[in-house]
Amino acid sequence: MDINEILTRGVAEVINLDSLKEKLAAGKPLRIKYGVDPTRPDIHLGHAAVLWKLKALQEMGHTIIFLIGDYTTKIGDPSGRNSTRPVLSDQEIKTNAQTYFDQVGKILDVKKTEVRYNSEWFEKMTFADILNISGKFTVAQIIERDDFAKRIKEGNDIGLHEVMYPLMQAYDSVELKADMEIGGTDQKFNILAGRDLQKKMGQSPQEVIFMNLLVGLDGKVKMSKSVGNYIAITDEPADMFGKVMSIPDELIPQYFELCTEESAPEDANPRDQKAHLAKIIVKIYHGEEAAEKAEKEFNNVYRDKQLPEDIAEVKIDGSYRLDDLLVTAKLASSKSEARRLVDEGAITIGDEKQTDAYKMIEHEIIPEKGLIIKKGPHQFAKVVK
Repeated sequence: MDINEILTRGVAEVINLDSLKEKLAAGKPLRIKYGVDPTRPDIHLGHAAVLWKLKALQEMGHTIIFLIGDYTTKIGDPSGRNSTRPVLSDQEIKTNAQTYFDQVGKILDVKKTEVRYNSEWFEKMTFADILNISGKFTVAQIIERDDFAKRIKEGNDIGLHEVMYPLMQAYDSVELKADMEIGGTDQKFNILAGRDLQKKMGQSPQEVIFMNLLVGLDGKVKMSKSVGNYIAITDEPADMFGKVMSIPDELIPQYFELCTEESAPEDANPRDQKAHLAKIIVKIYHGEEAAEKAEKEFNNVYRDKQLPEDIAEVKIDGSYRLDDLLVTAKLASSKSEARRLVDEGAITIGDEKQTDAYKMIEHEIIPEKGLIIKKGPHQFAKVVK
């Protein structure tokens, strides 16, 4: 990928375009920051769009800093939020952060990537340090951001800790001495605050690439772990393929632009375009053989109305309550998630949609060939005696 493509494909805006072009062409390695808060254990295709851009810059010899916001996660980014985020435990943050590091290696060369955690500096700060940083911003600057202004207008509370979030993200750039930062357009306020703080603390302000936001599976809002409308890069091939096939037709060009290095084929109908897109995306993260198999399985299930070839089996002895059975079958990570899935109408046994998470599945009713449980349109499990 050449410099012009790096600066245009999937890009919404570049701050100081001419200056950045000169720096990229000069050959001197830049320190390029990308920060992610580990609010959930998955990195999704929206993150990956930025990671592929970072990979291209890494291959040009620049230093990529993958910043895990394990400390800022204690607050939660208020960008695009109309309410305060729930607070995660330290253990949840630590577990999610480890999965991020593992997943980044699917795209970036981790041996050449500077992986940092912002707890490195925030845990050492005194209250005097915090006051010093806070004094470089005004209340008017912070509350003028669209998210806060909207919440004030709607009468929704804003926690004082949330007001600190853009200051903390800005200070990350100072601590890392970032020459450049990449982020989505939803991060504009936070990233520009970083430029402002760098100038006030005697550093050259970072150049910025703002990426277009990948719209999620619902076709309405950006792909988000909080909303749940995302495709994780660790999703199983068949599940990933099926999710891509479920995107609204109007999103096809955007997914090609942000998730692949190709453009949507113009001489194909939307179904075939999505099949081609799904195959490319699965191939990127799981390899060509897995992509071929995922496509075949999708066609078997949705075109030919067959069951997948490889359905995970779970053997039970005795009676199970449905929510317990879903956890045992690994269709839910917890009983609370299992109950939510049932409430959402996402669980089917045979041809019957389930409405009662406390329903007892009796050992005696399981047929010799097994009982098929379906989660959503893409995941199956077979319960056998």
